[in-house]
Amino acid sequence: MEDTLRILVVDDEETIRDILSRVLGQEGYQVTVAESGEEALKIFGKDPHPLVLTDIRMGGMSGMELLTEIRGINSETQVLIMTSFASLETAIEALRAGAYDYMVKPFEDLDLVTATIYRAAEKFRLSREIESLIDTLKEKNDELESKNRILAAQAAFDGLTELHNHRFFQEALATEVSRSDRHGHSFSLVFMDIDVFKTYNDTHGHLKGDVLLRTIGDILRDLLRKGDIAARYGGDEFIVLLPETDKEAGKVVAERIRKAIESHPFYGREVQPGGKVTVSVGLASYPDDGTDPTALVQSADKVLYESKESGRNSVKVASQPRK
Repeated sequence: MEDTLRILVVDDEETIRDILSRVLGQEGYQVTVAESGEEALKIFGKDPHPLVLTDIRMGGMSGMELLTEIRGINSETQVLIMTSFASLETAIEALRAGAYDYMVKPFEDLDLVTATIYRAAEKFRLSREIESLIDTLKEKNDELESKNRILAAQAAFDGLTELHNHRFFQEALATEVSRSDRHGHSFSLVFMDIDVFKTYNDTHGHLKGDVLLRTIGDILRDLLRKGDIAARYGGDEFIVLLPETDKEAGKVVAERIRKAIESHPFYGREVQPGGKVTVSVGLASYPDDGTDPTALVQSADKVLYESKESGRNSVKVASQPRK
């Protein structure tokens, strides 16, 4: 912002122009003078001034017309009207049209003139400061929104496997229940747990265990459709949401996942039962096995436990008759 505020003084009386130019110059303002509205408009069009002090009655363009033109070029400029007692009604109209204030000629006290100019200058400075603050806040708000979007995206994923996390999955599951209920669609949940994962960790260490978990995340991403949602449910548990997938189709996907993990050449898999890393899997479908998120997860978890109890490395389906 400028340190020296510029004022354009417009009056067809040379004496008034000289007096104001001298007084305002002594107050530290940079003063430009014009003897008509037309000349002032030409000056202002090339170099908009923060403050304009104009007589309201001049030959040719009036102060009111000049005010309208100036407001059209730069609405921030503060315009002060000089008028006689006989033209006070017109001065009031000028205030309604956007003038900052008016002063009555002849000036009885030049200190009142400089005080009025000072208030107008402060209003202009304050307006500029507010504008600058708004720009800064908008810039910081845009930056904050960008960071929040990044954080929101990060908050939806598990840091180790880069699959979705438990919280995101619960929200997605609730949304899918609502959507499927509206449209009369079915969907399936595949719930899995790594068999005797503790043995693998105890033998090879947690770093190798983390590599195994990340690899399972990669396998799930490779096997699933774009619209499917895979998440690390917790520890060595994974869960997959298969939209618009009935139980039979869900079982095909679950078996595909189980076989892909069983056949993958994980490091150190020879210490696992059968020399392979395997998963036990439970499958439940909406609405047959639950009409709300909690019931569905419980159904899938129940048959996952059955898979563990029956020897692991298998897919068990909710409501499936026991053999």
